[in-house]
Amino acid sequence: MRVITGSARGRVLKALSGDSVRPTGDRAKEGIFSAVQFDIEGRRVLDLFAGSGQLGIEALSRGAAEAVFVDADAAAAATVRENLLTTGLGENAQVVRSDAIAYLRTCADTFGLIFIDPPYQSGLQAKCLELCGPLLAPGGSVICETAAGHPLPEKTGGLARYRSYRYGKTAVTIYRRDATP
Repeated sequence: MRVITGSARGRVLKALSGDSVRPTGDRAKEGIFSAVQFDIEGRRVLDLFAGSGQLGIEALSRGAAEAVFVDADAAAAATVRENLLTTGLGENAQVVRSDAIAYLRTCADTFGLIFIDPPYQSGLQAKCLELCGPLLAPGGSVICETAAGHPLPEKTGGLARYRSYRYGKTAVTIYRRDATP
């Protein structure tokens, strides 16, 4: 697993081991960043269920102003910290060891990009989407990964589905603010 482009291009990232971990595949990651490439520069990023931190690190490498990485697992938080050191991107990053739902309920910050990538069968995607609306900065996007064929709501929590993509067994759905009055 490597950083695709930007200031940390080519740096190898450490991945967590085990059956419960599923890093975003290269094809899906490239697709995600192609879809939001003009929405990264200078933005604050929230990487929920961070795992190795690869999505937030890719955003930092591409010019995001700062990133917050949230994961409840101690090994994941340690891996994110190690990957931030490896890439030299730790100065503008914060690693929070917390349950994602608890973090979303108490967070008062706003973010231009929010990545949601929980274990596919956890059912946490819809709950996180519901809570992300108030945290999304104007013009921002929420990027949610699920198993292909897993239904997500058209609208929820002040967000509306903007685009959907499929990369093999992975589906990526981008949400933006609901423009419906």
